[in-house]
Amino acid sequence: MRSRVTWDLCWAWYRALPEAQQTQNTRMGFGHLLSVRPFHVDVPYLEALRERREEDCKAFIMPWGHMIPTLEDVAYLTGLPVQGEPVVEQERSDYHDDIVELLGPEFVAGRRRPIRSIFLGSLSEAMGLRGRRRGPLETLEEFYMGVQGELDLGDRSEERSVRIFVAFPFGCLLFATQSSQMNCKFVLLLRDLEQARWYAWGAAMLGHMFSLLPSNSRRSQSTGGFTPFLQIWGYTGFPMGRGVLAEGRQTMVPLMAWWEVAPDPRVADRRAEDVRAALDHYPHDQVVWTPYAGEADASHPAVEAGRPLFDCHLLLLCLGTYEVLYLELVVRTLGWHQPAMEVPSLAREGHSLRQFFAEDRDWSEEHGSTITY
Repeated sequence: MRSRVTWDLCWAWYRALPEAQQTQNTRMGFGHLLSVRPFHVDVPYLEALRERREEDCKAFIMPWGHMIPTLEDVAYLTGLPVQGEPVVEQERSDYHDDIVELLGPEFVAGRRRPIRSIFLGSLSEAMGLRGRRRGPLETLEEFYMGVQGELDLGDRSEERSVRIFVAFPFGCLLFATQSSQMNCKFVLLLRDLEQARWYAWGAAMLGHMFSLLPSNSRRSQSTGGFTPFLQIWGYTGFPMGRGVLAEGRQTMVPLMAWWEVAPDPRVADRRAEDVRAALDHYPHDQVVWTPYAGEADASHPAVEAGRPLFDCHLLLLCLGTYEVLYLELVVRTLGWHQPAMEVPSLAREGHSLRQFFAEDRDWSEEHGSTITY
């Protein structure tokens, strides 16, 4: 499984922006997440987790029951707004004129019409950061200093510079795919930067990630979406990865900022099979079902505004796709183990293993004061 998240450059580029442009990003709801210091992407952990994704119920089937990232996780971990206008945009046959108006003519120069996507590399190249990558021995601070020295805003207007920057983390971070191009519809969402602050970017990010997560077939190697969020969500619920909470951390949103994840040379050869086995034997009584209980930063704008949606069944919209957020399946196994059994799907070789509960139990009868539908 391969992650295309270029988080280092997003982080360094954001820090190198003029203060006024950073403020504009914060007003749109991205400032908290873009300030999170990048960490190591734990690919074996993500691959083992991905294999437990069941498309039919839109959840991860764990040995202790269903689990799924929710809007509450998005709000607390990333600080992205989950309440607001849906992230949808009108389909066009050609975005040539829109790209020229919003980003600049250099982004369509030499390209044949119709234009429906934009090369992500052209965004960084236009700002003097062509091919900029963090070296294997380069620290984050050294990388940032290099980006700061190379960043060239030219004579562009502030609004155009903000659009070019925001489009980059859209395509490389929040709405990442396996492609080196990004749908032009994302750029249209940035036409009015004042309006952009009212979009539910966090809900769109979650829906986009759901749409790109494959089923639990181990043949599929594709991945997409904001995988660092999925990684920290897993660490928060069943902490068995390489991440540790920083000592003396403050319980402030985004909580992703307080995790330290680094490659461990002692387990450099760790494989998805090892994580898979660890998940199968993870102690059920150590699963964290309410990770945000008692958090001091519950009044954070993303959390406070999104709280009415935390226990709702919803459609997560992202451009032309939608994904169902099923909470009831998760609630039915909240904190109490329910044995599962594996049944080969359609009994044909190569098909995924689907997991079913061995007995039908209604937890509301035993725990009526806790379970609600």
